[in-house]
Amino acid sequence: MKYIGAHVSISGGVENAFQNAESIGAKSFAMFTRNQRQWVSKPLTDKNITKFKKNCTKGGYDSKHILPHDSYLINLGHPEKESLKKSRIAFLDEMQRCEQLGLRYLNFHPGSHLNKIDPGYCLERIAESINLVLEQTKGITAVIENTAGQGTNMGFRFEHLARIIENVRDKTRIGVCLDTCHTYSAGYDIKTVKGFENTLQEFDNLVGIKYLKAMHLNDSKKPFGSRVDRHESIGKGSLGIEPFKLIMNDKRFDYIPMVLETPDQSIWKKEIRLLYSLIK
Repeated sequence: MKYIGAHVSISGGVENAFQNAESIGAKSFAMFTRNQRQWVSKPLTDKNITKFKKNCTKGGYDSKHILPHDSYLINLGHPEKESLKKSRIAFLDEMQRCEQLGLRYLNFHPGSHLNKIDPGYCLERIAESINLVLEQTKGITAVIENTAGQGTNMGFRFEHLARIIENVRDKTRIGVCLDTCHTYSAGYDIKTVKGFENTLQEFDNLVGIKYLKAMHLNDSKKPFGSRVDRHESIGKGSLGIEPFKLIMNDKRFDYIPMVLETPDQSIWKKEIRLLYSLIK
């Protein structure tokens, strides 16, 4: 069974996320737990937490189908000591918020070397950042999102993901979210049946399909291998509809949150219906 949703707004409080998901017919959803444009945000109140849990239960949203995303400001591989410390503190806060809300995942971009340290050392630094935060929290799985490889971002090769996971001590609390746009832009062919299967096989060989915890479903404005992260609405970009047909009919993607981050929010409900219609 597939659980399709979108990254919905928390305007007015995290407790409102569920109704925004429900309004578009989502069976899963992603959200921020705070203002993602700020380093520090107000703590969640008991009222926020209680209402969020109550609303999710009322709406039938299980925690395994909710995919919170951390702030884009965070760089767990930052080459500078003070900025790295700032990112680690913010990441810990994000994890603790997920704990408070009774969630089980936190999705994040791994980090960037900024041309100031060796990329391999950056990957080790990312893993150590994850280790430090996992040691201070319980029950939350850190879900690494693969990137398009834009700029100095790490995580665009499956080898990067594998190396991070290899250096994370608690393997039970680490996972991966594959973004279709990022995967294609990074140079992995998922547009053809053969390319799609080869890509998944390579992922399984290098990382392990058991670590796949979530998906982001996005078409791409940019061509194959561009290393540019620009999302497009489903079927309207360089990926087209075929990869999404393959995904929707592949049991390897059953029961995990699959989230739209496409640019036109006004058609999310239509896109969700479209994706479900692709199931044979």
